[in-house]
Amino acid sequence: MKNPVPNNIKEMQYFLGFASYYRNHIKSPSHITSDLCMLCSKDEVFEISKERRDVYERIKHELTNSPVLILRDFESPFKLYIDAAFSQGLGAAPHQRQIVGGEPREGVICYISRQLKDSEARY
Repeated sequence: MKNPVPNNIKEMQYFLGFASYYRNHIKSPSHITSDLCMLCSKDEVFEISKERRDVYERIKHELTNSPVLILRDFESPFKLYIDAAFSQGLGAAPHQRQIVGGEPREGVICYISRQLKDSEARY
């Protein structure tokens, strides 16, 4: 993925929308993208710092590397791991044990997360 770092809010919104489409393939996407999402608010000055550039590169890396997701098997039970960082967001990842190459392996079916709204974080 050879996209340059976005230069304005519209380009950043386009990139975040693209990344959001594949959010179930990335662990903690809302946590990773939160700093870039803040750039799109009207109260924020659009400035790409080194930290934000690093976040952008990390998202690109996550999107271009092979995911380690497995297909769910409705006949087998699965475990649901959840995480809540009360000031930031919520996350979950359903896992399932499957036989891969003759070996039992627990894999991730998908990643689910979202940022908390201000009112939810204060609750």
